[in-house]
Amino acid sequence: MSAKAPTLSALTAGGKRALAAALARIEEAPEAEDTIALLDQAWAAGRAHVLGITGPPGVGKSTLTASLIRAWRAAGERVAVIAVDPSSKISGGALLGDRIRLAVEPDEGLFIRSMAARDRLGGLAPDTVAAAALMRAAFDRVLIETVGVGQSETDIALAADTVLLCIQPGSGDLVQFMKAGIVEVPDVIAVTKADMGAPAQRTLREARTMLGGVREAGGWRVPVLATSATAGTGIGELLADIDRHRDWLLSDTRLAARRADRERRWLEAALRDRFGSDGLQRIGAIAESASMSPFQRLRDFSAQLRKQRS
Repeated sequence: MSAKAPTLSALTAGGKRALAAALARIEEAPEAEDTIALLDQAWAAGRAHVLGITGPPGVGKSTLTASLIRAWRAAGERVAVIAVDPSSKISGGALLGDRIRLAVEPDEGLFIRSMAARDRLGGLAPDTVAAAALMRAAFDRVLIETVGVGQSETDIALAADTVLLCIQPGSGDLVQFMKAGIVEVPDVIAVTKADMGAPAQRTLREARTMLGGVREAGGWRVPVLATSATAGTGIGELLADIDRHRDWLLSDTRLAARRADRERRWLEAALRDRFGSDGLQRIGAIAESASMSPFQRLRDFSAQLRKQRS
């Protein structure tokens, strides 16, 4: 059994070991008093912007992630990464691992954590949201790369402030994305592998025609741009669009409203996973809360439902 969760001050002091211990504690004892206390403090103190990168397998998410990491580190920003991996059918652990997926040099300002998706089909691991809450309190940037399960990775909207959807040239994914409704999720869209030439330009035109007019409430128009992580094409523009979306969220109460809404939806999804639709119905409508973390509320609601069952 791991030791109790470290303090928030230990995390914010920049200790990788403290963060690794805290993540292990979340996985081992998610409802322990010390775990909830740390998550509550981290939730209240969170400052980092969270970027989620999603898209189908082979689209180049990991290569693009590495490019963003290098750019942020070069600017002196501390970066934490959650890389959600396919799960081993034998051990249940992550198959690929951070060092294989992300070709970046480790340093004290970079923390990378691989998490196994297990049996979840939405692109995230079970503890992703809690892990991101800890990282938000200790880093300048948090990046979540989904597992790459296909066209159903909409869970990332429950964890990220800004969602980046990657599309591969000539893949035919655009129509599938339209069918699956994933086009309602991204805030920025990148056509990867722009160095492929004509196929990339054709996909870029199609994406701009089909998706470029999508607008969020408040006036944000989703940008669609071409990138090539290997050639360095479009990376500067992508970084600028990510920051532009962050600034747009911060320019009003949009970020607070988005986080409150997604925390409520994450709480509903977590309760449904644990107790089914019947359990969620017994809880009734879940209101948004600005005073209590979703982790404390999940524990309280879970205790209430277990008591009803006993």
